Amino acid sequence: MPVVWLIDAYRAGERSQVRALVQALGWPCEIRPLEYRQWDVITHLLPGGSLRGIQRASRESLQPPWPDLVISCGVRNEPVCRWIREQSGGRCRYVHIGRPWADPSAFDLVITTPQYRVPERPNVVRNTLTLHQVSQPRMAQGAAEWADAWRDLPRPFTGVMVGGDSGPFTLGPKAATRLARQASQLAHDTGGSLLVTTSSRTSPRATGALLNALDAPHYFHAWQPGGEAGAGGGNPYWGILGTADRFIVTADSIAMLSEACASGKPVDMFDLGGMRPPAAGPRDFRLGGALYQALIRWGWGPLTRDITLVHRELVASGRAAWLGEERQPRKTEVSGDMERALRAVKALFDQLDTTCVLD
Repeated sequence: MPVVWLIDAYRAGERSQVRALVQALGWPCEIRPLEYRQWDVITHLLPGGSLRGIQRASRESLQPPWPDLVISCGVRNEPVCRWIREQSGGRCRYVHIGRPWADPSAFDLVITTPQYRVPERPNVVRNTLTLHQVSQPRMAQGAAEWADAWRDLPRPFTGVMVGGDSGPFTLGPKAATRLARQASQLAHDTGGSLLVTTSSRTSPRATGALLNALDAPHYFHAWQPGGEAGAGGGNPYWGILGTADRFIVTADSIAMLSEACASGKPVDMFDLGGMRPPAAGPRDFRLGGALYQALIRWGWGPLTRDITLVHRELVASGRAAWLGEERQPRKTEVSGDMERALRAVKALFDQLDTTCVLD
């Protein structure tokens, strides 16, 4: 059986993806978190393998025996993973998840999603949504842990999952207020209530505007650093996934959209402003957002991502709809994103000589 090293991601959404793939593979795995040199930028962008971008203690933690497979994501980890593959004499296979900064030929396998616009290659797997750890047992456990927290609220429950600024799109007070009013209206129309959670990217101003504008029965969780998903006053995210009858997800977060869609329940996407025609309403201005929009239009494509490509696929497939718009008939097929990724990873080892170290 192949031995896996997971070079851990340094962003929460990416960390969830790489761990989901490793969990689904079920192969022996060692998780290697890294510490990075703060001001080293060039190393991450150079071709070939290198450890110059990480701290000495992290370099010393990477010792033989080398793994059969290394899985990671993020530009900082790319030269490290290539170095590991080089030290193994090319025997180790390197799987990258998400946006590859190097050319796809630098990896054995790239598992990505539409917003990164990765070119078609034999070693590129294009999924509609990100990999995730959603399962019926985990949702059931979350629902049981949080049942007492909202037992007095009327059903049906609408889970409201709130992200934040993303590229050219801004979740500020205007968008947050509009979200609260539309979600509240849906709760009034259905006679139910809202289960609302913000996330690490939700700004304090947006959080305050959202809470102040809610006028339907609700449970509100404001994300805090270190809050774990679970009971006992922590993060109710898994409880909401398991309990809600439908979801509203801010469309900036492809990870939360992926997890909501995996629940099998209806999903409505909330437009922060400018994500689709016609205009959704008053937009929040952010200088970084305006600069990013200019970069998408006139800059170098690989530096940007276009999440509207994911939105279009979700609407076309019936897996999600825009909040307030009529839902298209949902296709009957179940998403095969994880199965597609697993087949591609396992095929890397089907190509190896029978004298390799695999069991």
